[in-house]
Amino acid sequence: MRIIGHRGARNIWAENSLSGFRNVCGLGVDAVELDVHLSSDGEIMVIHDPLLDRTTDHKGPVGNLSRDALARVRVNDTLGETIPTLPEVLDVFGPTGIELEIEMKTDAFGNPYPGLLDKVIALVEAHDMSSRVVLTCFVPEVIEEIRAKAPGMRRLASVDRRSCEAFGSIDRTLRRFVDLGCIVAVEQSLLRLTVDRAVEIVGRDKLGVWVPNTVRELDYWLSQPISQITSDRPDLALHLRTARKG
Repeated sequence: MRIIGHRGARNIWAENSLSGFRNVCGLGVDAVELDVHLSSDGEIMVIHDPLLDRTTDHKGPVGNLSRDALARVRVNDTLGETIPTLPEVLDVFGPTGIELEIEMKTDAFGNPYPGLLDKVIALVEAHDMSSRVVLTCFVPEVIEEIRAKAPGMRRLASVDRRSCEAFGSIDRTLRRFVDLGCIVAVEQSLLRLTVDRAVEIVGRDKLGVWVPNTVRELDYWLSQPISQITSDRPDLALHLRTARKG
């Protein structure tokens, strides 16, 4: 069972922060998940929301500001850190061997950022990390673009109830992403109701869950026929996994 730190480990340290990423390296996680947007001048910024409001001391769309302007934005719950760029994050993880799941986000209006995927692929390749990176998204059209532009790079589709509403059912959603050669990570309350069906369609080796965070939730998923757990408390997940092995 692979344990993945969600946005670094956002229930322990500030999400998608450089300090959080440095700290999570010491936990022994198998991978770390993070999110990317584009600044107005084309820099890849590591932040979850398309708006600055929730996690920083500024407001408004990430994509409205330049890299220099974003360098003056402070991340909440840090000692004055700014929003990291993807090159900075890759430099943190480069020497570690830890895998990365990089999620392609959309802008404040739900539109894909022009050129974001190409920039991410080029940067990952320049850091010689293609074999350690999984490119992820909720949107099948983006997954199709990933497959076309980086066929050798692994792909992951995130699934929740909104995905199933869009496709008409959980079965159709899972099959759509299986056809695109994806690992499929399903939101935990949805997967609890459909785990047997999901294993049948996806296969346990390509099925994951997000984001169980309590001991009870994590212990439950460690006993299920899935291959990975994405958690805001990867420290708890790792402790429980070790206890089970013992």
